[in-house]
Amino acid sequence: MSKATVGVHGVPDQRIPQWVPLIIDGQEEPAAAGETFPTVNPANGRVLAPVARGREADVDRAVAAARRAYEETWSRVPVAERGRILARIAAAVLERLEELALLETLDTGKPISQARTDVRVAARYFEYYAGAADKVFGQTIPLDNDYLAYTLREPWGVCGIIIPWNYPLQMVGRCVGAALAAGNTVVLKPAEQAPLTAVAMARLALESGLPPGVFNVVPGFGPEAGAHLAGHPGIDHLSFTGSVATGTRVMQAAALRITPVTLELGGKSPQIVFADADLDAALGTTVRALLQNAGQTCSAGTRLLVERSILDQAVAYIQDAFGRVRLGPGIEDPDLGPIITAEQQQRVARYVAEAQAAGATLVCGGRIPGAPELAEGYFFEPTLFTDVQPTMAVACEEVFGPVLVVLPFGDEQEAVRLANGTEYGLVAGVWTRDGARAHRMARALLAGQVFINAYGAGGGVELPFGGYKRSGIGREKGVEGLLSYTQLKTVTLRM
Repeated sequence: MSKATVGVHGVPDQRIPQWVPLIIDGQEEPAAAGETFPTVNPANGRVLAPVARGREADVDRAVAAARRAYEETWSRVPVAERGRILARIAAAVLERLEELALLETLDTGKPISQARTDVRVAARYFEYYAGAADKVFGQTIPLDNDYLAYTLREPWGVCGIIIPWNYPLQMVGRCVGAALAAGNTVVLKPAEQAPLTAVAMARLALESGLPPGVFNVVPGFGPEAGAHLAGHPGIDHLSFTGSVATGTRVMQAAALRITPVTLELGGKSPQIVFADADLDAALGTTVRALLQNAGQTCSAGTRLLVERSILDQAVAYIQDAFGRVRLGPGIEDPDLGPIITAEQQQRVARYVAEAQAAGATLVCGGRIPGAPELAEGYFFEPTLFTDVQPTMAVACEEVFGPVLVVLPFGDEQEAVRLANGTEYGLVAGVWTRDGARAHRMARALLAGQVFINAYGAGGGVELPFGGYKRSGIGREKGVEGLLSYTQLKTVTLRM
């Protein structure tokens, strides 16, 4: 079906699949139409493997398999056993750490150390939800002596899950782990740009004892497989992570069938640094958070809000840090890997060019690097802008690349106004030694997560995650994420 796969150094590598199938009802299958599409290594533009191109008929088969598995198998598995299966999946993920990390690095471009972290975080999601599977409680409700009233948390049934290309491994753990723990079955549509590890995770789940049909994977393109899944009459709950534009279309498709949705739609997150902060910690964390995954992270702190008295110091720190960044293929574990596709690389370049044309000052970066060893990949230099107006596109739209803008503020009120001044509200960071100020800021910021003197928490598996405003609807991660994959039933008995 395919030519020999080219390995990480230009030789065949048995760890890279020869082709990537659909996973339906426990079986590895080609697409019904027999079509494939290539998944590409963003570090060099070379094809990694052909991928089965799922379309409407394949989604239909996967949903039917998930429905059978839910009604005939998974809904009858005791919750404790459900947890044991998820725990075995977690153990299998850790056993295959290097294999999965390599696939993630080659498919997404991220540095191998970051990919290894993603494997560990994915395993942690399955561990966490394995332990929570038998702890989804209802409540008793006091009425009067003539009634007994209580609630039950029950699974939706068949969940459709559409994940992005930036963190496939983590997204499988976060979404599929929670859905399965709650008792649902799943049809997953991974991003066409990075489908390798989603399919690998489904294989591991089957090897770990997950019954066939409980976890199905249909790679394919958004307008084909994704759109059909979003509007499918056999889907009881839908989870989508991606852009606002695509999320809007997903929500519209789901609305036609009154399908409940959880949407995580990105951010333009501020790092707010006051003059009394530990500047090394604040600015060092800002640099690391921006460089992670080449800035292609929904929660990346891409707006640095700095108290005016330390503006020059902060800009000099970031400029120096960016000047020492090492770019390269993910397998070489650089500081900064490539952008996911040539199209996304050009999108980042357009934002940079438009910002310069609008009057922003380019302090450093802003270019596609010219080094010969990077010429075949989709790299972009870490980029810093000052003299940025809050209304500029680079300051209020999600660039999804290694681009940082600096905005000065004079007091708390101005910092809050700038921080809340976009259509997004996903994450914010506050850096100050003043505890009272930190909590005032946390209350005033319109964001689903606020970190104080920190940013991120090792994947944040336990921390509810989701957005205000156009950053989305609902919450994932933690117990709240588990409960989002359940529906509530009230039972009332007259005695």
